[in-house]
Amino acid sequence: MKKSFVALAGLCLLAAACAPSAPATVSLRMKGNAPDAFVTIDDMQIGALAFVAKRGVALPPGKHRITVEKSGYFPWDRLVEAREGDPPIRLEVELVKIPD
Repeated sequence: MKKSFVALAGLCLLAAACAPSAPATVSLRMKGNAPDAFVTIDDMQIGALAFVAKRGVALPPGKHRITVEKSGYFPWDRLVEAREGDPPIRLEVELVKIPD
């Protein structure tokens, strides 16, 4: 029984070493003056700013375009770069009302 346990433990270690690792991500945290504004990242619709503020978004390494839009306001747009091992990216979104 001892030999089979050691062999099983060795297989588990080997399988873990050979398994593909999950891609590293960087946490994106946002907050702003319009919680119901809509967030888009790299042309993917994410949801309301309040949702992103509460949950955050995991960004894979690379450059990403973040857009926040709300009717009656100028769009807010930023280009961010996520690098493996970076601390969370924190963005403060201040939407500006379009004058009448």
